[in-house]
Amino acid sequence: MSSEEVNEFGVSMEALERYSKSFNKSETLAFFNTRVEFPDVYRVQAIIDELKSGHMGGMGKMAAVNGGVLAALYDLVVGCSAALVDPARRSATIQLSMNFERPVTGDEIIAEATVDRAGKTLVFSSARILDGQGRVCSHGQGVVRMSKRGWDNGSPAVN
Repeated sequence: MSSEEVNEFGVSMEALERYSKSFNKSETLAFFNTRVEFPDVYRVQAIIDELKSGHMGGMGKMAAVNGGVLAALYDLVVGCSAALVDPARRSATIQLSMNFERPVTGDEIIAEATVDRAGKTLVFSSARILDGQGRVCSHGQGVVRMSKRGWDNGSPAVN
């Protein structure tokens, strides 16, 4: 993939890399041991590549990731999917729906989202969570509202 490639919204890989670099400075992401990446100009991923005991407890067992952690990952990737439309504008998830289909086990989690469609202020996105073996464990959808305001100092990182 060319570093000069842009998606249908005119967003380049370079702009997305600046977004993720800044966003990954967030104290919240550090707390969850999570990082945001854009593997291409069409997807955003949130990755936890080392699960901690605080992530676990789903189904009452320490072998599965807790649903609250999964919900937070959905909120993160759906919210960050707005960067695929305009990484310079603030955004917030306003609706989130999740279907948990199998327990998330293993040592890592990848949550990823894509934009289904976007208007001037709303972004509709689909997401999924994969376990450490690459199996899809759940699906989600969400709506993000994009603000007219940009990020403070041009940076998407918020603490």
